[in-house]
Formats: sequence, structure tokens, C-alpha cells
Amino acid sequence: MSSPVDDFLDMMRAEIGASENTIASYRFDLRQFIDKCPLPFEKIAPEDISAYIRFLSEESYAPRSIARKISTLKDFFKFLYSEKEISSNPTANITAPKQEKPLPKFLTPADVKALIETAQSKNGIAFQRLAVMLELMYACGLRVSELVSLPENCINFDKRQILVRGKGNKERLIPIAGNAAKIILDYFDMRQEFIRGRKSVWLFPSKRSSSGHITRSAFFKNLKELAVLAGISPAKVSPHVLRHSFATHLLHNGADLRSVQKMLGHADISTTEIYTHIMSSELLDEVRAKHPLSRLK
Repeated sequence: MSSPVDDFLDMMRAEIGASENTIASYRFDLRQFIDKCPLPFEKIAPEDISAYIRFLSEESYAPRSIARKISTLKDFFKFLYSEKEISSNPTANITAPKQEKPLPKFLTPADVKALIETAQSKNGIAFQRLAVMLELMYACGLRVSELVSLPENCINFDKRQILVRGKGNKERLIPIAGNAAKIILDYFDMRQEFIRGRKSVWLFPSKRSSSGHITRSAFFKNLKELAVLAGISPAKVSPHVLRHSFATHLLHNGADLRSVQKMLGHADISTTEIYTHIMSSELLDEVRAKHPLSRLK
């Protein structure tokens, strides 16, 4: 007989489309809570939830981690209540601690160009593939999980669009910026080197990976090594920073916020709005440096 936790996780997979990484996080958070509060679920009260949150705070968990764990508990007890496993929801009035959102890091267009050109200048098909992946990621603002798992037939070359399956298995169409579509077309001959006569449904296949495509960790490692070769601090460079750079540069050049939201696949525009804060801080620096009044004593 399955446990309430297993039933909840099955629901998250089937109805929400949660990824296995998300499922693993839910499982970890629930196991941690159950170990700390080993009561039958129907006997857990709001005071028990509050005590657990205090425990997390006393153990110096970051506000972001605490907020995630509270979100897990709220989803779980909401599920139990909807399934009539409990008569009241102990998390109904529980709120997560407020947390400041740090401004996302981003690279300059020159930095991105340096990374791509450095990869293109190196010998070996691994570097050439990395250059293609970088160009596509920056051209379309893809998440790294989306990039590595792109199917071979995801691109409409006539319309210069790419079909991406994102979080919750939601699909979105993204126009391909710049020369990336041609670079991908040229890449298909090189792609044969990675499959050597075998068939693969993936755009970026891998013989070593059990998934059949290059892994997120392999791409992350290759990107860090490339940053060193390009003379850029590896601490500044990550797949997510490339995605942030895509959004920041689009908005900086006058793109509509709603359009950027759709391309990034954000469900809530407030997630996209953080990039406008970057622009605001840049604008403030520009005003301070160049406004005539700034030169008056």
C-alpha cells in the first residue's frame, strides 16, 4: 500500500508535470519534516508547523531554503486535505519569511561573443559543439535543462523558430535570433561524429550519457573551462547567467517585457520584471555620470 507521501509525489508528476529533480526536492523536504515531527498527519497542528520553521531558522537555513520547504509542506497538506486524509489544513495560515531577491548576474555582449569565438577557435568537435550550444542558448534564452534535451526536429528552419518543452511540460515557440539557425544547420554534419552511424532523437547526443544526450553537468563543466580559456572569471559564467544575459540585453535594446516573458517561459510576469531592476540601476549610473547637473559643484 502506498504512503500519502508517495501518493502526493505521484500527483505532482501526473497533474503538475513536476520534473524528477523537483520530485527529489519534495521528497527530501517531506522526509526532513517527518523526521523532525513524527506525528500522524491528522494530528499535526499549526503550532507544529511553526515550531518546525523556528527549528529551520535556528539551524541557519537561508530564507530561500526555508521558503521552499514551507511551500512543499503547504502543497503536501493541501493535497491531504483535498483527499480528505485530514480534517483541517495546518499550513493554511502559514506564510514564508520575506526574502530579498538578488539581482541576477549577466554578461556583457562582448563577454558572450568572447566565449563563442573562443570555442569556435579551438580544435576538436567538442569545442565546436559547445560553440553551437552557447549560440543557441544565448539566441533563445533557454534553460540548460531545455538546451541539453532538445530533440533533433525542434527547429523550423523556414520560420527560424524553435519549439521548446519547458517546466511542467509546457511548450513554447521562440524566434531564433541572429545567425543561430544557420549555425545549427551547419552543425548537423558534425553531429554525426557524436553518434557514429547510430540513430539518436537528440539534437546534442552523447554516447556516454544514459539519457542519450549531453548532460547539464557536462555542459556546466565545459562552460567553466571555456571561460578560463576566454580570459573571463569562471565565477561570472554559468548557464543561468547566459539566460539572464539574453533577457537583460533584449530589454536593454527595447524589447517588450511581455514578449521576453513568453520567450523565457515565465508563468508570472513578476519573475521577468526583475530584469527591469537591472536596467534601473544601469540607468541610475548613466544619469549620475552624464547628466549636466552631475558636473556642477
